[in-house]
Amino acid sequence: MKTAVVYFSLNGNTAFAAEKIAALLGADCYPIRTEVPYPDRGLAKFFHGGKSAVFCETPKILPCSFRPEEYNRVIFGFPVWAGNLTPPIRSFIKEYKSALEGKLFAAFACQSGAGGEKALGRLSACLGAELSACLVLNDPKTKPSLENEEKIRGFAKACR
Repeated sequence: MKTAVVYFSLNGNTAFAAEKIAALLGADCYPIRTEVPYPDRGLAKFFHGGKSAVFCETPKILPCSFRPEEYNRVIFGFPVWAGNLTPPIRSFIKEYKSALEGKLFAAFACQSGAGGEKALGRLSACLGAELSACLVLNDPKTKPSLENEEKIRGFAKACR
């Protein structure tokens, strides 16, 4: 089964986890980037990101080389913003909605606080499909831990 890891990362935690998961699975990685970058520090980071997540915005994303017909499974990765999935993931799903039909899905969320499980549920609703495997990580890059490493390995095993 060919797998793609599609992710959005603002401060590197999600990219860190996505690369580890892709390496364990031999999967291809596709970062999502927005046309207008989100602020990545201070109050502006929380205000703009939180507002965008709460209102389920779909910002314009830059083109990427993802070719959905080449994959059976798509793993989504995103940071949790205001208990929600990040808007660039919504944009990606909106753009590729018909091409994603019939695929298997799994997902992981990176958080500093809480809300990961709720955000994964919202992703499932956005996709209109169940997730075959889910993972919530607490700041895997900025606060490395054996627990996060074990969770990543377990998630990759569940995605095989």
